[in-house]
Amino acid sequence: MRLRWPSLLIGLLLLTVLAWGQDQAPEAPSGWTPKKAVTSGRDMVAAANPLAVDAGYRILRDGGNAIDAAVAVQMVLNLVEPQSSGIGGGAFILFHNGRNGLLTSYDGRETAPAAAREDRFLGSDGKPLRFFDAVVGGKSVGVPGTLRALELAHRQYGKLPWAKLFEPAIELAERGFTVSARLSLLIATEKDRFRQERARAYFLNPDGSPLAVGQTLRNPQLAATLKRVAAQGADALYKGPIAADIVETVRSPATNPGDMTEADLANYKAKVREPVCGRYRAFRVCGMPPPSSGGITVLQILGVLEPFDLHAIGPESLISVHLFSEAGRLAFADRDRYLADPEFVTAPPGLTDPAYLRQRSALIRIDASMGRAAAGVPPAAEKERAAWLDLGADTALEFPSTSHICIVDRYGNALSMTTTIEWAFGSHLMTRSGFLLNNELTDFSFVAVDDGKPVANRIEPGKRPRSSMAPTIVYDDKGRLYAVAGSAGGPAIINDVTKVLLGVIDWKLDPQAAVDLPNIGSRNGPTELERNTAAAALEPKLRALGHDTRLMTDTSGLSVIVRRNERWAAGSDPRREGTAKGN
Repeated sequence: MRLRWPSLLIGLLLLTVLAWGQDQAPEAPSGWTPKKAVTSGRDMVAAANPLAVDAGYRILRDGGNAIDAAVAVQMVLNLVEPQSSGIGGGAFILFHNGRNGLLTSYDGRETAPAAAREDRFLGSDGKPLRFFDAVVGGKSVGVPGTLRALELAHRQYGKLPWAKLFEPAIELAERGFTVSARLSLLIATEKDRFRQERARAYFLNPDGSPLAVGQTLRNPQLAATLKRVAAQGADALYKGPIAADIVETVRSPATNPGDMTEADLANYKAKVREPVCGRYRAFRVCGMPPPSSGGITVLQILGVLEPFDLHAIGPESLISVHLFSEAGRLAFADRDRYLADPEFVTAPPGLTDPAYLRQRSALIRIDASMGRAAAGVPPAAEKERAAWLDLGADTALEFPSTSHICIVDRYGNALSMTTTIEWAFGSHLMTRSGFLLNNELTDFSFVAVDDGKPVANRIEPGKRPRSSMAPTIVYDDKGRLYAVAGSAGGPAIINDVTKVLLGVIDWKLDPQAAVDLPNIGSRNGPTELERNTAAAALEPKLRALGHDTRLMTDTSGLSVIVRRNERWAAGSDPRREGTAKGN
């Protein structure tokens, strides 16, 4: 047994859990669509929209590999789920090469223009702008990176010709697709922020009403852009007429005009980075390194929880929710202080060292919440302790959006890719070329100095804003590919992905049941509980332990593919319209 508390206290807490279990079962979350795990013996693609899944399935069926399929999926997502991702945004990709076992991460995160300064999102009074006052317009747009990252991955490992991968999206853009309930709802929600005429003309009817469910939407401009990219490669977007269109779109708004240049686009490069990996139980868990905080923070939460016997405690219990939230506080405290673009800020060594995480774990009290956690200093960084603590806490505002893709193929490869334009519909600026531009620069801290100390994630020219995206690949105790996971959802991605990993590793749930678990956790603030779930019913007991709780609606966007009995099983988030499909 791994439990380290006195047995009497364990018994009391288990009695509390049993008493709670006799309460009336909560109703299903709002917008919940029940789903079943999808199984396949050869390959699998899971993504946020059925049309995008069909495109990936088509490429896999035609002999393509996971990277080929990801290109096709992303291009269709750009069309059918424009609010979440696309070639006007950024992405992080983890790719497992089935031939040699090599794991590679591709950083397609957006960059700040060369003209960016740290007071970018401060008002005339020197105070941070309200989030939405900063989002809409060109000032929030970072130099896009998704297409460069996909092209780099395809050049290294792709199987089918680049041009073929664009065919599903081009056909669909020309033929048109049916507006889904989710897209219609989000257009209605964001309607008043579409101030640019091009965006209004695309997303709204002539009378100003949002596109309704079932309407057909065509995008010949995007089709023409994708044809150009298919023929010329990513250079077609970063140089020439499309690049000029992006710059004009960024610089032209009457309010919040941006300062991006064609040189910013021409100079953009995707990066190959070393994934971050760590042990959890008998498994090896790997994720994205900075500028994403996802990989390190997921590993920290898992490491803090490892001393506890979560299998015995079980999911959806008072103890497990308490422990999970406390672990999140500790991990997010480190994240907010230390993690940023590694080419500008060096994080302390040892953030995922097991000995350090055991020290952090020992700070958890079973009988009370710690409230707000302070950042730690790993033993490996003790000699330079003062330098690491001479960083201010981040104040970046991140909100749920984004999309995720999981793929395994017949060749033994696997891909986990999280892709985004940040807020729903990004900057709300649409290019003449038929795609939306991100608002990724609002992922920087609006304040450059906190308590007299520089903030690691402050805005600087050419810098990549810190992200919470957490594409994850897991290996079993024999080193075999075990799971591919990830989620949409802004900073909640980290907790949501960790929840799924606990579900399949500690609680032995099938992937769909793991995805279905209530979304919970703390980002070193309130303990967040998904509304209308079993976790929400725990709110009074968590408050009695000192938790400041908040009920929330978290539409996440999780997907996970798990090896089970030499077959693949996939789970898709019932909170969104995503699906999975395998040959």
